Amino acid sequence: MLASSNKKTANLEQVFACQEEKLRELVPRVYSGSPFYRRKLDEAGVDPHSVKTIADLGRLPFTTKEELRTGYPLGLMAVPEEQVVRIHSSSGTTGKPVIVPYTANDVATWAEMMSRCMAITGVTNRDRVQVTPGYGLWTAGIGFQAGVERLGAMAIPTGPGNTEKQIEMMLDLKTTVLCSTSSYALLIAEEIQRRGLLDQISLRLGIIGSERWGDKMRARIEEMLGIETFDIYGLTEIYGPGTSIDCPEHRGLHYWYEHLLFEVIDPVTGRQLPPGQEGELVVTTLTKEGMPLLRYRTRDITSIVPEMCPCGSPYPMHARILGRTDDMIKIKGVNIYPGQVDHVLKITEGAGSEYQIIVNRDQGKDNILIKVECQEGAPAEQVAALLRKNVKARIGILTAIEAVPPGALPRSEKKSKRVFDYRDS
Repeated sequence: MLASSNKKTANLEQVFACQEEKLRELVPRVYSGSPFYRRKLDEAGVDPHSVKTIADLGRLPFTTKEELRTGYPLGLMAVPEEQVVRIHSSSGTTGKPVIVPYTANDVATWAEMMSRCMAITGVTNRDRVQVTPGYGLWTAGIGFQAGVERLGAMAIPTGPGNTEKQIEMMLDLKTTVLCSTSSYALLIAEEIQRRGLLDQISLRLGIIGSERWGDKMRARIEEMLGIETFDIYGLTEIYGPGTSIDCPEHRGLHYWYEHLLFEVIDPVTGRQLPPGQEGELVVTTLTKEGMPLLRYRTRDITSIVPEMCPCGSPYPMHARILGRTDDMIKIKGVNIYPGQVDHVLKITEGAGSEYQIIVNRDQGKDNILIKVECQEGAPAEQVAALLRKNVKARIGILTAIEAVPPGALPRSEKKSKRVFDYRDS
């Protein structure tokens, strides 16, 4: 057992050695090509040639999404414009969007990462893959399609919405793999179940991402569609979807270490945390050209898994995303993430996967309500009482619980909104 543990540790050390070699090339390249980073490193007093190890990263300043927005439209471009072959953009729902320029190498690297994601789940060139995420400026749809085509599978680029057409394509083309958000996968699954079409579909896998989703939702989608699901992670600012994905072992999400260096930090102090300790994910893009990023704060909460996966993959893992620092609710002195509610739902008999967290302030006092759907046939009062007890035991606060019938909470063709904090409104 000890030898096995040492072997796994050695593998992780080999990963770090590879990353440090690329890091020594990256920082001078970024300093030379990006006026934005040249200014940041000069202000921080960091000689780009002095950054040689992962520990040295701690001396580099973080990059935030606010800075990327300030650089709108192309202020963070690090190559001459004639090398840029494509742009993508974040949604910009809370301000200016982030415009991300890609070189031909960036596009090829992204397609390769997406192809790896497909392959690790068991997709082959015999599969027919229905791509429901959005196309256009967004990275999702075109990213999935590039990976499917690189692998040699058949892409069915339906894009989002029009569930009637989605199901028609699924039936007529005998789709075997569904790519979607978890919210839309659930909506499609419920519609297929409602119509009694399960025995007519050919689905075997679901590759699902774009929002965090819990084990209870996962189990429900798998049961209703008769498939195995895989959690895929990514951000527009990095490449898009395909940053990491879980494998059939489902012990964490493998990430592509020769392209992406992951750190986990204390979100308050910024201190680097060791593998196994939960905090905010920070990403450095080791090979990206168009808009490389140094120590980008993702706001996503996770941890680096300290062991290598028993599946035999050489790629290390991070844990599933627990939530985002900007989704965190502080109430009665306790920090709450949506992922914690997912975990409590998993152990609460009769509770469904769909929920909302609603926070109000009344006469200076914070009040929290969790609305949750019951499973079919489960008594609402019993579910509410058990969930209240489990939230108190696992999260440490007393909450009001409203148990509602199955299907009572809204469904989405994109992402579901879970947290409604009205205290500042």
